[in-house]
Amino acid sequence: MSDVERREFTCVRCPMGCSLTVSLDDGVVTDVTGNGCPRGHAYGEHEATHPERVVTSLVRVAGDFRPVSVKTVSPVPKECVADVLAAVAATTVEPPVSIGDVLVPDVCGTGVDVVATRASA
Repeated sequence: MSDVERREFTCVRCPMGCSLTVSLDDGVVTDVTGNGCPRGHAYGEHEATHPERVVTSLVRVAGDFRPVSVKTVSPVPKECVADVLAAVAATTVEPPVSIGDVLVPDVCGTGVDVVATRASA
């Protein structure tokens, strides 16, 4: 007989912020409760089995004391966030930078690009 593991999350898919309880049996989701909509159910399943995050940070611009803000264009696996932040911190770009410019392509082999969210001169 296997042990059922329960994990609790606050859903972020809509403004309701439902308190979810996800039950897993040997790593497989068997039940999601507490969700007020179908999006909460899907979020609970995904967060319990494959959590991901959009990463935001700053990148240095050569010759400018003001860094530009950046973000990943899509979520990266949660276990890669520290490596993604380290890669971004090690990056310096040449001006000018425009919003949407890819500053770190395929960051850490995730297949996700890091793009500028602010322009520089």
